[in-house]
Amino acid sequence: MRHGFLVTLGLAVCATFAPAVGGGRVDAQEMTQEQALRLAFPPPARVERRTAYLDESHLARARALAGRDAEIESTVVSYYVGFEGDRPLGAAYFDAHRVRTLPEVLMIVVDTAGRLQRVELMRFAEPPEYSPPARWLGQLIGRVLDDDLSERRGIAGITGATLTTRAVARAARRVLALHQVIDPFEVGPP
Repeated sequence: MRHGFLVTLGLAVCATFAPAVGGGRVDAQEMTQEQALRLAFPPPARVERRTAYLDESHLARARALAGRDAEIESTVVSYYVGFEGDRPLGAAYFDAHRVRTLPEVLMIVVDTAGRLQRVELMRFAEPPEYSPPARWLGQLIGRVLDDDLSERRGIAGITGATLTTRAVARAARRVLALHQVIDPFEVGPP
């Protein structure tokens, strides 16, 4: 699998995670994917796992929206929609990608208005000094897919961790682009 793919639930996300950021913290040794989803959609919310199958036109549209540096290769996208009663609260996506040579996994939650609602660092295999701090990830909250969602424009860099900054910004762009194409709050194929 090439880096930059949006991962499905069944991948390494179920493994041991790095500390969560962008909200409450859970010990890395105890955090499960279920716990991460509970952070995104606390009880009594219910969460539904959904899968979208993209055709070539959907894939082309997502790529165009994300930009050329945010690779999108997979035509199968799994995501999780949180509900309060019948009202959707948001959609959570798990994105795995390479930072420099090692993987990072993020849970990125998008609200019903298409804004980033939460970013959780699920796994970070690079040296810890290159890990994105919670405060830095906080600058992503409320952002939409636009030209400012870039390390070259509106996203402040992490001193000494330029590759991490780029990887997180690309993941956010990728997820927001897929979110627009999938239209996750509708039932049926994209």
